Amino acid sequence: MIRIVLAEDQAMVRGALSALLALESDIEVLGVAADGVDAWYAVQKLKPDVLVTDIEMPNLTGLELAQRIQRHELATRVIIVTTFARPGFLRRALDAGVQGYLLKDAPAEHLADALRRVHRGGRAIDPELALEAWSDADPLSDRERQVLRLAGEGRSAGEIASELNLSHGTVRNYLSEAIGKLGVGNRIEAFRLARQKGWL
Repeated sequence: MIRIVLAEDQAMVRGALSALLALESDIEVLGVAADGVDAWYAVQKLKPDVLVTDIEMPNLTGLELAQRIQRHELATRVIIVTTFARPGFLRRALDAGVQGYLLKDAPAEHLADALRRVHRGGRAIDPELALEAWSDADPLSDRERQVLRLAGEGRSAGEIASELNLSHGTVRNYLSEAIGKLGVGNRIEAFRLARQKGWL
């Protein structure tokens, strides 16, 4: 039996996925979660074989969940099911130890097949996305990504400096580096391009 926890913030999608997986004779849905923090508690308490999670969720993203599972060396494997067909997200997911990455518009039976493959120790990655991910590398450092994300949310350099305990000049340097690496004219264009690529 493959024991899973399902994390998805959209109630209709969560219900549909749970109902579909419950039809499989070798898959048991131990629990469902509507946000990342609930999913983290469920993983710790229920110790599922596999966590099936979306990327964008309140409180903790699917990528942050995968990183926590990796950091705590838990046996739970992770499959991400998302609408984000962006190579940058896939690269970050693989770096976080994710074993499966599927798109929500894939046929439903692909998820059950992916669960079986990942449970056996394999990987289940959308092949076209995998090819694209390795041809379009993320040039940003973690700190540049962090600063650029806050700038894109409308924070001033002073506010970012205060939040991240950096000097004003250091924040400006990070933004300047990010803008230069992405080959754009300003921080807003840099934020948009990085979001589009899945690097934020």
